[in-house]
Amino acid sequence: MREVVEVVKKDPGADLRRLSNREKTLLIDRLRPAYSLSSMTCLLAIAPSSYHYHHARLGVDKYAGLRAEVAGAFADSKGRYGYRRIKAVLKTGVSEKVVRRIMAEEGLVAHVPKRRRYSSYEGETTPAPANLVDRDFTAERPNEKWLTDISEIKARDGKVYLSPMIDCFDGKIVAYTAGFSPNAELANRMLEKAASTLPGNARPLVHSDRGCHYRWPGWLGLMERFGLTRSMSAKGCSPDNAAAEGFFGRMKTEAVYPEKWEEHTRNEVLALVDEYIRWYNHERIKQSLGWMSPVQYRQSQGMAA
Repeated sequence: MREVVEVVKKDPGADLRRLSNREKTLLIDRLRPAYSLSSMTCLLAIAPSSYHYHHARLGVDKYAGLRAEVAGAFADSKGRYGYRRIKAVLKTGVSEKVVRRIMAEEGLVAHVPKRRRYSSYEGETTPAPANLVDRDFTAERPNEKWLTDISEIKARDGKVYLSPMIDCFDGKIVAYTAGFSPNAELANRMLEKAASTLPGNARPLVHSDRGCHYRWPGWLGLMERFGLTRSMSAKGCSPDNAAAEGFFGRMKTEAVYPEKWEEHTRNEVLALVDEYIRWYNHERIKQSLGWMSPVQYRQSQGMAA
């Protein structure tokens, strides 16, 4: 209780015996949450019931400082974080319930998903490989399992298409391409970029849906050249590629819809995609990674990021 001692030393009139219960309550609230309530009520010789009585009458908000921190963290995330990530960012000792209540009281609501999906399915043009992933989107090491898909993003003057490669180990976007047409070149160039990041003899399993991009000769030739193994979802079964769908959903929920990308030009959307994926890889924290981003997690494990 050094702070109480300092107050008494600096002001002889602040004799603890002469403080009213109201003044003691104000002092306790000033020092919380640095010190426990029980220790302060004991030192200041005030009954806990008296403290609670005066605290209620004063209308003191003991979370006033935390409210400002929560609002700041929410703004820094561009409205993308819910109460769990906000608590993790602040590293506060209060419960998730308190953070959730503060956010509700302050009207801080994370963006809600919208259901829209682009489909590249054009029928069974070539034989499909087996579903080797079998909805197990976990991996024990980087470059063991990769997932890919293509998603459509509306812009003011047309559409932008995003083709990423996602590592099941930590969700990192290994490589991606974005362009104005969902053609073979978009997918093939992304695969070449992803393969160029592989160290040594790493040969990941590459899982996709049954889109035409992953059945055309160009894609099949690249897979064979890089020694990669194909895996495909069942026909019309999006849960078979749920982790890739999940990435698109998060990006659109956290950025595309709330930031109104549809009001930007296609070239501006390309820049926004770059910005979001950099943030996703380097800054966006995940509970499954100990509240670290994919890059932070790999660095913490001594892995190349």
